[in-house]
Amino acid sequence: MKIRVLIAKAGLDGHDRGAKVIAAALRDAGMEVVYTGLRAKVGAVAEAAVQEDVDVIGLSILSGAHLAICERLMEELRARGAEGIPVVVGGIVPAADRARLRELGVLAVFGPESPLPEVVRAVRALAEGDRSREIPMADEQQGVGA
Repeated sequence: MKIRVLIAKAGLDGHDRGAKVIAAALRDAGMEVVYTGLRAKVGAVAEAAVQEDVDVIGLSILSGAHLAICERLMEELRARGAEGIPVVVGGIVPAADRARLRELGVLAVFGPESPLPEVVRAVRALAEGDRSREIPMADEQQGVGA
């Protein structure tokens, strides 16, 4: 069975190049990717994740609203009984916010220079239920600046 990933651009962020690059890398790795398009409402992201029966949700956020969006997404997933879907974030996330994202339940954060093979590996591990090892946050990855 193919791994299914939802790539979402929630909120008012209008930049989608990174999301499209990640979507292509995941597809090239043999995964099915559902892309919400720009400016998706957080509730619609959660609903799409449930409806599409995805294994992982990837949020691309460059707007600076990552804490509010992730908090709301986790609430929306819980309301739908889907809190078990792993969530990862890609974009510009200050190091100071990463601990709070972990508290909210975000399992990984990838910055703009994260190596694509690392993103694919992490998504695959999470989709397969591998929570035995810590997936690094962006500044913890080798070769990635904070």
